[in-house]
Amino acid sequence: MIYLDLSAAVHQRAGLGRYAASLARALRPLIPDELACFYNREQGIHPVPGLEDLPTRTVALGYKPWRLLVAAGQMLRLPFNALVPEARLFHATEHLLLPLRGIPTVLTVHDLFFRHYPTYHKRLNRWYLNLTLKLYCERATALIAVSEYTRQDVIRTYSLPADKVHVIYEAAAPVFRPQPADALQRVRQRYGLPERYILAVSTIEPRKNYLRLLQAFEALHAEGLSDALVIVGRKGWLYEDFFRVLETSPARPAVLFPGYVQDDDLPALYAAAQVLAFPSLAEGFGLPLLEALSCGTPVVCSNVTSLPEIAGDAAVLVDPLDVSAIRAGLRQVLTDAALREELRARGLQRAAQFSWERTAQETLALYRSLLG
Repeated sequence: MIYLDLSAAVHQRAGLGRYAASLARALRPLIPDELACFYNREQGIHPVPGLEDLPTRTVALGYKPWRLLVAAGQMLRLPFNALVPEARLFHATEHLLLPLRGIPTVLTVHDLFFRHYPTYHKRLNRWYLNLTLKLYCERATALIAVSEYTRQDVIRTYSLPADKVHVIYEAAAPVFRPQPADALQRVRQRYGLPERYILAVSTIEPRKNYLRLLQAFEALHAEGLSDALVIVGRKGWLYEDFFRVLETSPARPAVLFPGYVQDDDLPALYAAAQVLAFPSLAEGFGLPLLEALSCGTPVVCSNVTSLPEIAGDAAVLVDPLDVSAIRAGLRQVLTDAALREELRARGLQRAAQFSWERTAQETLALYRSLLG
């Protein structure tokens, strides 16, 4: 069996969870008799919808105890093979690699930002990843990096052989595509949104740069160019400063939090927006960028880390540290109808270059090379 770790998906860990679930769904038709699932479970955890009938093994431990047990197993070289019977290969889809003996392992590395932006991470998470990730990368038979930026970063940071790290891009789910007008109207009514809004989709944490986005939006709202800044994303960590500043912002009534958004509503939420604002300080891939492009939504995003690589020529790129640059990029899109149409066309062309079918085929090719 080829085991895929779905822990991030069952624990609903934002982008990591989407990656794990989407990869499993795309691999399933390619290896229907070989694919099996693994995850750590605790009270309230349920299988990934649509994958319930796959062979599945679990361990009844919470997230933190499980991480510590895996780290101890790797350090002491204690094999966990009994947890994944008949395994021929194991793929860790987040930064947690089971110690296994006698079978190849694949580890997907999404980013190393806990090292580059330590103040933006919770102390215990930073401590754990600093302690373990280098070891996991060294022990894995092969690594998948979700962008060339991430590949170069992990090779350089951990002094790994270049041929050990393979770039395999993520993709937007097939549901992300241009939407009919009635779907846009329904989503506005369901979530109480105005006709004109700037959309931001990300967990609320310092790396997502919401403070500078808020400052840029204040001027655009005052100029009457947009009616709202709509933020879709749960609270992550170290978000207190953002909400403290928000409470005194002149644009506070226009900053909307629709709360939990059903997955089926996300494409229309993107498509109804004037623009996606994605001024993140750092991204290993940047899935919201690709989701927006797939829906035909104009995008203003950062010009750093992986985002120029993923966006190509289909987005307006700005310096995420410069509020005036973020403001100018958004203003350019909001005021130039021809540019919006050009970005929509380029975005759809760019997004078509990424698909989960391609991701799955390239991932399976890596599996076969290790099993061969």
